[in-house]
Amino acid sequence: MIRIGHCMGLLGALSLPTWGCHSQNETSTNAATATPSAATTQTAAAPQPAGLDAATLRERAKAIFQPLPEAMESASHPITPEKIALGRQLYYEKRLSKAQDLSCNSCHDLSAYGVDSRAGASGKFSQGHRGQLGGRNSPTSYNAALHVAQFWDGRAADVEAQAKGPVLNPVEMALPDAAAAVKVLKSIPGYRPLFAAAFPGTPDPITFDNMAEAIGVFERKLVTKDRFDQFLRGDTAALTAPELKGLQTFLDAGCMACHSGPGLGGGMFQKLGLLKPFATSDQGRFDVTKSESDKFFFKVPSLRNIEKTAPYFHDGSQPTLAAAVATMAEYQTAKGKLSDEEVDSIVAFLKTLTGELPRDYISEPPALPGSSTTPKPDAS
Repeated sequence: MIRIGHCMGLLGALSLPTWGCHSQNETSTNAATATPSAATTQTAAAPQPAGLDAATLRERAKAIFQPLPEAMESASHPITPEKIALGRQLYYEKRLSKAQDLSCNSCHDLSAYGVDSRAGASGKFSQGHRGQLGGRNSPTSYNAALHVAQFWDGRAADVEAQAKGPVLNPVEMALPDAAAAVKVLKSIPGYRPLFAAAFPGTPDPITFDNMAEAIGVFERKLVTKDRFDQFLRGDTAALTAPELKGLQTFLDAGCMACHSGPGLGGGMFQKLGLLKPFATSDQGRFDVTKSESDKFFFKVPSLRNIEKTAPYFHDGSQPTLAAAVATMAEYQTAKGKLSDEEVDSIVAFLKTLTGELPRDYISEPPALPGSSTTPKPDAS
């Protein structure tokens, strides 16, 4: 079990809209590490407010944050072009849901920063099988493989383990068991060569574990580079003067105590309501570990693309980024309440973490034709 000491970060319960309601056993994990790419050429410094030096601020930031990697590598789950091709196909495969109306992309729309963009969605929680709502706000799959664990309560060790949960969760995609998923995949002729290429030398490559492996490997390259990466690599003109001021406010408020590393978060668990009780019936990581010391602990989310992933918190209770910043400053930091000017300043910085979507990589492939043995949709 991961035990992380208390810290005084600002946004410890900000959301990256999947609902952490997928059923998985607890798995002990270690924080992911990332290898930054080569630095870009430094350009002329942007105009700065009096007393604010971009180069000095960059050096301060470099000690805390790192640029996103090109891919989120794992020795246990090596990335290959064949796994990526299969994983992309599976990410969009609706026949892995009982009613054949939901895929991974339904709740984690890659064209919408990995969150649920469907008309009629509740806003706070995603709609699953027969319109059922999950119990937690859905985080994005972008950059998620960097995290110490998956789901708000950390019950899945990595994105490969996480990929199994939604398919079998009765509230989500609702297949009855792993055998049902394998039956679907084996009934679709086009999957046979894809699995064989992704898992060569395997007598029977179409398995539930290999399905999850391929989806996870595809997600390991869901990386969104942004202007803050450019700044960290040496381009001091990448951020405007107000954004530089926002970064300084972010650091001075102590937000980086929890929101550090390449993801600006995702590397630890933290208590929600660190300085004073936060009203929630969700006991967080306690539901996994049953340890009293884990009550109201949640995984600290990454702040990458946070501008695009409203609503915020595990319960989706905060509709705007400004509201989330103000609330978390009050409940999570020693500084306490921020002025409106400080909140706006931090929000200006957080918007520099909005990255460019990898449009070619996430392009939806055509659905593979089924066969006479492919199960029919079941809306029951």
